[in-house]
Amino acid sequence: MTSRLIVILLTLGGFGVLSAIALLDVGYLGIIEPHFQSWGAAQVFADLAILALLACVWMVNDARARGLPAWPFILITLVAGSFGPLLYLVTREVRSPAGRSIGASASSRA
Repeated sequence: MTSRLIVILLTLGGFGVLSAIALLDVGYLGIIEPHFQSWGAAQVFADLAILALLACVWMVNDARARGLPAWPFILITLVAGSFGPLLYLVTREVRSPAGRSIGASASSRA
């Protein structure tokens, strides 16, 4: 297990615990609702939506280059936010041996 994978898994675990606590406390809609109560909160929500869109574009491009399916992670991102990209990073890290880049694998096939 690489140090990069450990960091991703720790981030995923910590964010998962925080999300579980928030869901138990206020529910799914309770997490989203405050973002529509002020302009400042709406700005934060718009910022997160833009980041989610950019993450989806990156995942599609990276998944194509690596021969991975992107759609499950896109769906997770649309429903559960950062869990999509975090799970994609775990999948990508597990399926790609450490130190192997896309360019290196492409040039070794030629």
